[in-house]
Amino acid sequence: MAEQQVQPLHNEKHANTKIQNGINVEFMKTQHLVPVVAHEFARVANEFPMSFVKNNESGTFQAVAMFGLEPGENLFVEDGKWTAAFAPMASTRYPLGLVKHPDQDQYGIVIDEASALVGEDEGNALFENGEETDYLKRRKEALVSFIEFSQVTEAFTKFLADKELLIAQTLTVDIKGEKKDINGIYLIDEKKLNELSDADFLELRKRGYLAPIYSFLTSTHQVARLARLKAKQA
Repeated sequence: MAEQQVQPLHNEKHANTKIQNGINVEFMKTQHLVPVVAHEFARVANEFPMSFVKNNESGTFQAVAMFGLEPGENLFVEDGKWTAAFAPMASTRYPLGLVKHPDQDQYGIVIDEASALVGEDEGNALFENGEETDYLKRRKEALVSFIEFSQVTEAFTKFLADKELLIAQTLTVDIKGEKKDINGIYLIDEKKLNELSDADFLELRKRGYLAPIYSFLTSTHQVARLARLKAKQA
């Protein structure tokens, strides 16, 4: 796999640089879990199962979409193409990214020059006469939104963890008659959710957390879809 060459975006250096729309399939094909933000849970739930994974060092949780049933497996990449109808924001940001300046509260844009989506021949121009194009402005807005959405999602996840609504779970899937266990994931505990005090439930509603919670719960049905895809590809 090509090494990344991440450079700060510059209107002179990248005067002729263009970006093609698409997904970094080369990178994605080995990703079985990809971070998702609460704002896209409803879309994600139509395609993929979601779960939370725990960072054992910090003890914090992160919401992820599941693209495979084991590490290194992405069942939605076939023949070098992304086959799902939707891709989470974390994977559509590429080949651009935001980097926070160490000493100030500002972000700078970086670009992976080694990406197959980056070139000078085809795609969307980033600069015109030294000025940012509308395309680049839109991409920048999406990058900033992603950071904001991620912060909201962190607060949402922390709230669920604090209320002890996340529970370690083993999912069992059936692949061509063979049972397979998926461990190390956390789901929202529906029983505990239903037992919340009125005050806590009201708090969930006020914070706008009910919609992502229900989307998350529905998404679990998509595990069967992963099993079907795996059986088909096997």
